[in-house]
Amino acid sequence: MPSSDLPHSEFLAPTSGDFTLADCSTRVDIYRDKSAAKAAIKENAIAISDLAHRFYGEAERKILIVLQGMDTSGKDGTTAAIFHRTPPLNVNVASFKAPTKNELAHDYLWRVHNVVPKKGQITVFNRSHYEDVLVVKVKNYADAETVEQRYAQINDFERLLVESGTTILKFMLHISPDVQGERLRDRLINPEKKWKFNPADLDDRALWPEFMAAYETMVQRTSTEHAPWYVIPSDQRKTRGAIVSGIVRRTLENMDPQYPDPGYRPEDFDIQ
Repeated sequence: MPSSDLPHSEFLAPTSGDFTLADCSTRVDIYRDKSAAKAAIKENAIAISDLAHRFYGEAERKILIVLQGMDTSGKDGTTAAIFHRTPPLNVNVASFKAPTKNELAHDYLWRVHNVVPKKGQITVFNRSHYEDVLVVKVKNYADAETVEQRYAQINDFERLLVESGTTILKFMLHISPDVQGERLRDRLINPEKKWKFNPADLDDRALWPEFMAAYETMVQRTSTEHAPWYVIPSDQRKTRGAIVSGIVRRTLENMDPQYPDPGYRPEDFDIQ
């Protein structure tokens, strides 16, 4: 079964607020093996490349892809799975680290609004504005009342984007603590991954229950009709990439972007 035809609704969080993260698996067997999932990623990536180019040519709508998850959940790998066949004409990636002094001088959504996609563009948020109701909440960088206000503010912000022509796809990359431990250890051993290791990641790992509670509340409060959350099992890299790329592919297929007709005709020009 092509990845774009899979029943992705099983990963879609309800918009009623009735959501429990503990009910969501971090592992799912929907492909016979890793090679089948890899083949699905390739098929999706080829289709997305063509659709993204048409989307760029049409230049009427926008797509925002939000990737949110604990460290090692696979935000970089997921981005690569979706777009590794797509020329970088209209695909942009924005990352959100600790805010700078200038960013802190503005409201917390200022730096986010600055990098939302333009017409014909697809933007991936590697981490996102949701850090302001996750790490900010867990580490008490803001008081509870401020964090509580932000859920509604984020919903309003995303509604503004949607009503202005942006399709929003939000993916929580859901991993288990055991798999995160394996991946963090690999970063210490693998010469090609050592640069990614950050001792501060262990501080967040020690707060795993608190982060999971914050993620659950995030989905409960911000999975909306205009921008619902997908909770993606992410213990298996290839399965994760196949699922997310399939959802992106299906979304673009449903949007059915078309190259515009500029009105030029060969007979109107004398080209020697």
